[in-house]
Formats: sequence, C-alpha cells, structure tokens
Amino acid sequence: MRKKAEICIDERRIASDLPPYVIAEMSANHNGSIENAFRIIDAARHAGADAVKMQTYRPDTITLDCDSQEFRIHGGLWDGRTLYELYEEAHTPWDWHRPLFEHARKLGITIFSSPFDNTAVDLLEELNAPAYKIASFEAVDLPLIRYVASTGKPMIISTGMANIEEIEEAVDAARDGGCEQIAILHCVSGYPAPASDYNLRTIPDMIARFRIPVGLSDHTLDNTTAITSVALGASIIEKHFTLDRRSGGPDDSFSLEPDELRQLCKGARTAWESLGDVDYGRKSSETGNVKFRRSLYFVKDLAAGEVIRADAVRSVRPGFGLAPKYLERVVGTRVKVSVQANTPVACEDLDFGAEPIGAWRPR
Repeated sequence: MRKKAEICIDERRIASDLPPYVIAEMSANHNGSIENAFRIIDAARHAGADAVKMQTYRPDTITLDCDSQEFRIHGGLWDGRTLYELYEEAHTPWDWHRPLFEHARKLGITIFSSPFDNTAVDLLEELNAPAYKIASFEAVDLPLIRYVASTGKPMIISTGMANIEEIEEAVDAARDGGCEQIAILHCVSGYPAPASDYNLRTIPDMIARFRIPVGLSDHTLDNTTAITSVALGASIIEKHFTLDRRSGGPDDSFSLEPDELRQLCKGARTAWESLGDVDYGRKSSETGNVKFRRSLYFVKDLAAGEVIRADAVRSVRPGFGLAPKYLERVVGTRVKVSVQANTPVACEDLDFGAEPIGAWRPR
C-alpha cells in the first residue's frame, strides 16, 4: 500500500483529508519595526492562520553590493532599485528572530522561515524551527536544498518560474539530502500575479506526478484563486500578510490585510468541507424536506370499487403519497375503499390484483 501523502509541522498533519494549512507570509511587511512584526504575528493568530512565516537573510547573504545593470531591477514594484538596496530595506534582522519565535510560541501559532543560505539554516536550527520553506527563486539552489534537508525537518518548496525538470530536481535534492517530509507549492512569481496566470489545473497534475502534498503560494490580490485551489486538491495555502496595505513597504501592496486573511481561513476551510466524499445518499440537512417532494394525490372523491381515471389523480407537493413514477400504474386501477379529494394515494387503498406495486416498474 502506498504511503499517504502528508507532512507534519509542529504536530499538525497536512494532507488532503484535513482542512488546508494556511500560512501567513510576513516577508518584509514589518517595514523595519519589530513591533510591527509582533503585531503581524498577533493578527495572523487572531485571523485563524495555522502558521506565520518569516524570511531569513541579510543583503550580503542573498546578493552583492553592486549597482551595475544586472544588479538593478527593471520594471515592476521595485523598478530602478539595486537588489542590495531592496534587501537591505526588506530583511528581518537576525537578532529579531529569537524574540519573534518566542512570541509566536507563546501565542500558540507555528512560526518558521525561508532560509536563503546555510548560515540562515544554522540560525534557524538554533531556534529549533519546526520546518523550512524554500522560496521560488531558491528552488534551483540544489546545494541549499540539500543542506536544509540535512536537518531532517519538513520542507515546503515553492515552484514559481520552475519548469517540470527543475521541480523534479528540487524534490530529488531534498530526498537525496535526507528529507522525508516534502511538500511543493504551485506558484507564480509575479508581484502581484494575475489570476489568469495561475493555471490551477496544474495542481492535480502535480499531485499525481509527485505523490506528495501540493499547495498554492498565491500572489493574486484577492482570495478567489486560493479558495479555488482547495477544490483542486491544494492542502497548503500561503499568502503575504500585512497590517495595512497602504504602509508603503516593499511587499505591502500585494498582501492581505487582517480581515481578508480571516476570510481566507474561513473560506478555504469551508471549501474543503464542501468537497466531502462521493455520496449520492440523502444528506442530513435534506431530511426535513423530504415530505415536500412531489407525490400522487387524489383530486376527486371516489367510491369504493371505482376506477381511477387520469383526471382523478395528480402529482403534487407534498410527498405523503405514492411516488409519481407509479402514476401510469395507478390510472386504471380500482380503489378498494372510498377516498376523498386532497388525500394521498396509498398502496393499501388500491386493488392491483395479483401484481403488487412493488413488483411493477414504470416504463
């Protein structure tokens, strides 16, 4: 029997038979204030997220301090800036990590991070991070993936910009490095990304190909794409999260605010609950309404022994009479007893001769 596709982070199982695991991505939305970072963790917990995620790097561990054209950003939100300038502004200082981890644990919300080099992994190991996330841009850094895998912790890999071969290489590197709990996130690395770029039908294909949990890292501007992904099998949803989209930080403009994150958590879990199982049976919420289905009723008074003509019986609501499928059989049959108009047609009141109605099937 094939092992169930699941991972477990901080004693929370993540699999298709459980509600989706919602990650609030803090990224750079603290905007240089540790107090903002504390408040983001508080708000994520209050909104119902399962986890809050950080990013662990310094500008010198992710890029070079160079202003040549290849180190400059052309177009988009950060047009004209050098990579070093952007990451200097956006990074989370390393001495914040311990107090932020301690704060999250005190609140009872899982916290982990995306490391961007080996020294970041070492820092997070000192803090006993329960899992790791590989960012889309680092999915091609196979040595980093192997180093993260060596911790033995669960790993989530985002796949933005990666083709199928690169995704396979990343997953193989994680496995080769010793990681036994791997999940991947379908992702579009646009900031923001249009919903039309997401091609969510890729998610079931990823599930079938890799046989590991698959989720969505969503950079669209609302919750529609993320909630839709649940219907296609996503068991993880990651969205950038901020206190105020108007704060002017590098990632604020494409992040959810607290009420929107709350709606995402509720909507994603409702979507998962609605999937259920293949079931054609009557549902509990329908039980009280069965009596309002159509059934056969007499619409004329008939004396005992009289033949039931077509104008003496109708299919109407409510449902206390014989099922409408028996109409052709009832017409032409005699009543055993006198019946009154506006009463249900009952099997025991009809003379079917030697053939019981249960043996008859409508044409």
